Amino acid sequence: MGRVEVVIERFESAMLKGNPAGDPHLRKVGVVLPPSYGDTARRFPVVYLLSGYTGRGRMMLNDVAWSESIDERLERLIASGACEEMILVLPDAFTRFGGSQYLNSSATGRYEDHLVQELVPWIDSRYRTLPSRDHRGVAGKSSGGYGALIHGMRHPETFGAVASHSGDVYFEYCYRMDIPKVAAAIVGAGGLRPWMEAFEARRQKKHEDLTLLNIVAMAASYSPDPASGDLGIALPFDPATGEFRDAVWARWLEHDPWHLAARHADALRSLRLLYLDCGIRDEFNLHLGARLLSARLRELGVPHEHLEFDDGHMNVAYRYDVSLPRLGRALAPSATVRA
Repeated sequence: MGRVEVVIERFESAMLKGNPAGDPHLRKVGVVLPPSYGDTARRFPVVYLLSGYTGRGRMMLNDVAWSESIDERLERLIASGACEEMILVLPDAFTRFGGSQYLNSSATGRYEDHLVQELVPWIDSRYRTLPSRDHRGVAGKSSGGYGALIHGMRHPETFGAVASHSGDVYFEYCYRMDIPKVAAAIVGAGGLRPWMEAFEARRQKKHEDLTLLNIVAMAASYSPDPASGDLGIALPFDPATGEFRDAVWARWLEHDPWHLAARHADALRSLRLLYLDCGIRDEFNLHLGARLLSARLRELGVPHEHLEFDDGHMNVAYRYDVSLPRLGRALAPSATVRA
């Protein structure tokens, strides 16, 4: 068995050009080609692997101590016979707020359209894919896991398999606990814009800064407001007083996979694979969200796999050893449609 090949594409996005956050529309997209890609008679399934918050797809190619890069991991899994050959695509949906949640937003840009309407057909035209939802999956961790769930729900015509590692689910538990400290910081800074300007001016971004920025990023994704003077974002609290805004929070919940599952049950039932996992000590309480989503899926009669691991939210790339073989089997040319 040969080696995988990594290609870094420079993709100029028409949909991200002139985006309201001022982020670049020229993106570098990683593509991992399987060992047999040199056989020009063959076509391959594709998995779009979405990075987590503050990440870009190319970061999955990094050489990290005591862990494999995603290309090394795929190569080992294929060589051992554990995984079918596939193409991995590593999109870049980073924004000035640290991420886009892979959604369209008037505050950040058209990242959902960029992935589904722009990047997928471009990859199909450029590489020897099997250009069908039955052979195309989407997966990711944390915000990437959230994006995978959302795209499986909203775009079953594009993606036929989903794997979510510690994806953002049940917003009451994973986000709301941080809102009071974010409100205190932004009120203390005199509003969102001065807080953001101070954050962007800091040469060293600290962990506590990113905890605060995460809530701002979620507001940019879930509750954009073009009329707002605060960067086109409606925060879930009053930036002058810190008072909680129930109406804005209700907009967030409209994007919560736990709430969306019933509305998109038919799409979820159509998937060849729906895989969820989480660590039992997840620092953002996402293990509770995964359990609640799994229970909701059972009520709806949606076939799925739900696994738990004895860890937390960080350094869990080893779980791709579990999901990639499952995705490979579900998307393989010989795979049968799940009843």
